[in-house]
Parts: sequence; C-alpha cells; structure tokens
Amino acid sequence: MMRLLSSWRRDIVCRDAVVLMTDYLEGVMPARQRARLERHLASCDGCEEYLRQMRVTIAMLGRVQPEDLAPETRDGIVELLLAYREEAELDGEGGDGGGDDGVAGNT
Repeated sequence: MMRLLSSWRRDIVCRDAVVLMTDYLEGVMPARQRARLERHLASCDGCEEYLRQMRVTIAMLGRVQPEDLAPETRDGIVELLLAYREEAELDGEGGDGGGDDGVAGNT
C-alpha cells in the first residue's frame, strides 16, 4: 500500500508526460492527474515544447477519425503504438520505479 501511495505522489517523468498529452489536450484527464502533468510542464522545457508542437499540429491538420484512414494505415498505427507501449513497459521495469502512477498501461 505504501508503494502505491509513494508512486502516485511522485513527479511525472517525461515519458509519462508524453503518454498523457492526448488526454490532456482532449480535456478528459482527471483533475488530480492534470495538476501533476501541469506541474511537470511548468518545470520541463522539453515537454512544454512537445505540447506546443502537438497543439500546432492539431491546429494545422485538424482531427482524423479512425474511419478516415485506410485499414492498412490504421493497422500500422496500432502496431506502432503497441510496440511503443511494450518498449516503454520494458524500459520502465528497472528505471523509474514502476508501479501504478495513474498512466494507462503502466502497472
């Protein structure tokens, strides 16, 4: 129980911030998690720039719905995201303490 509490209270690392950006931009992030991300953004120029670039990209390209994509394109994107998640989980096993930090897929 103590490990869960300490991992929830720990600061977000850049990898976690990147994973959380979409929910943040779409306004679907719980308030507590949003506050943690905003604390990280306030102190991390790299993640703040990443967020700025995402906002510019969205403004320029708009939103693409899954049904707008050809099936092979959609399948390729899903494969890339699953590979990224698997790699991130493997990298996280010995690096940042793991645990339930409120990030989907990071258990």
